[in-house]
Amino acid sequence: MASLTIVVAAIFLLSLTSLSVVVHGRRRFVRSYDEPCMEMRLYLHDILYDYSNSTSNSTSAAVTKPTALANAVPSTSGTFFGQVVVFNDPVTEGRALPPSLEETAVRAQGLYLYNSKEAYNAWFAFSIVFNSTGRRGTLNLMGADIIAEKERDISVVGGTGDFFMSRGVATLRTDTFEGFTYFRLQMDIKLYECYV
Repeated sequence: MASLTIVVAAIFLLSLTSLSVVVHGRRRFVRSYDEPCMEMRLYLHDILYDYSNSTSNSTSAAVTKPTALANAVPSTSGTFFGQVVVFNDPVTEGRALPPSLEETAVRAQGLYLYNSKEAYNAWFAFSIVFNSTGRRGTLNLMGADIIAEKERDISVVGGTGDFFMSRGVATLRTDTFEGFTYFRLQMDIKLYECYV
């Protein structure tokens, strides 16, 4: 009986580390915990409206006033605790900001909120929306963004269209920022479950 348990456990462990392929329609579902089945590098451009910049160039806006707790707790670091920002940001394959912010084929749509009184941290929940001849569908991402860390991972929790049921990890790096009105994130996305 003990040897049967060991064999079953060994098969289970092998299935966790090996490549698995399931055919669905004309596409194959690929799962690998060793090598990603798809990788991409994208740049998210966020331009926060702050009452002084142009509304036509802004791609995000704070939708909450400072909370009572944020006002009651003295903050020397300006953490914006409790503030929620909604965004519809252009996403590019290169670092350059696109000339027309509204006509990009890839957009990030969702929200981030500042969730720490002591440090400048955020929590993201958004979809990357692909609308081009090369790629269609969405990738859905969420997780904590510990801004002080050079690299931080958030989860790819699903997708639609070309990214149907995809899962993986997006490694974020702050590529540049200009005060509190503009930042660019480099997103290295690795999918470990995807249809190809």
